[in-house]
Amino acid sequence: MGAVEEVKSRTDIVELISGYVSLKKAGRNYKGICPFHAEKTPSFVVFPDTQTWHCFGACGTGGDVFSFFMQREGLDFSEALRELARRAGVLLSPPTPQSEAADRQREKLLDIHTAAAQYYHHLLRQSKEGTHAREYSAGREINSETLERFQLGYALDAWDGLKDHLLDRAYTEDDLVEAGLLVKKEETGSIYDRFRNRLIIPIRDTQGRVIAFGARALDPNDVPKYLNSPQTSLFDKSSTLYGLDLAKKSIRNNDRAIIVEGYMDVLSAHQHGHANVVAGMGTALTEAQLKLLKRFTKNFVL
Repeated sequence: MGAVEEVKSRTDIVELISGYVSLKKAGRNYKGICPFHAEKTPSFVVFPDTQTWHCFGACGTGGDVFSFFMQREGLDFSEALRELARRAGVLLSPPTPQSEAADRQREKLLDIHTAAAQYYHHLLRQSKEGTHAREYSAGREINSETLERFQLGYALDAWDGLKDHLLDRAYTEDDLVEAGLLVKKEETGSIYDRFRNRLIIPIRDTQGRVIAFGARALDPNDVPKYLNSPQTSLFDKSSTLYGLDLAKKSIRNNDRAIIVEGYMDVLSAHQHGHANVVAGMGTALTEAQLKLLKRFTKNFVL
């Protein structure tokens, strides 16, 4: 992710514009008096879903967080980027061969997680081996729509199911180990699938990109009951909330976030119409998680 995109992902447009304009809720959006021309009837609209704004009045202008900040503060783009990056805690530096290589590697790891999620989901929905996982899901009263919406999956009871599938797609073992999907035994050098015979739960960032997996054991003798991806360059469990990508709109609309214990609690709540529900990653609630939620509401229910 480039610096511009990272600043945009960390800057909530409603919060930024609220510092300059008194906004009122209008359905899913927010309205106020346009700060760029004189008017008495509000024609300035902020769209949180797309993180954009537009004036439907005399000036007819619009854009994203950068265009608003540039116009309001009289800055050029580089000045606006520096200030918004400072506020968002994003470190800016000129591109280097090393940073560009790191960006390419990050994109590759995101692609790997997308491919893995599709593979696991196919196994759950259509494979004979996934029968037990489908029965387990039905027993937990997870319906078909929820399976699809959260892209739940199944990991084969095998040491190299995902490994072989992704190697066939030209990814390397080193990349798959770095992604946390394969485990490499230091003593023997053997490499095998991290998740085996488990219900797979994709974990996504706020933009909806798969960055990790949670895995629920299907065999009662398997421990631990829940197994998460390890910490990687994509995934830090202390600053991630499960389900936030699907909950953020409802959290903003309800002006409240409900924080529950685990994956199944989120699945059940969303399935029953309570979409403003998220869960931690098996840790105590952290400051980083609260800062993430604060972009959408300041009201939290534990």
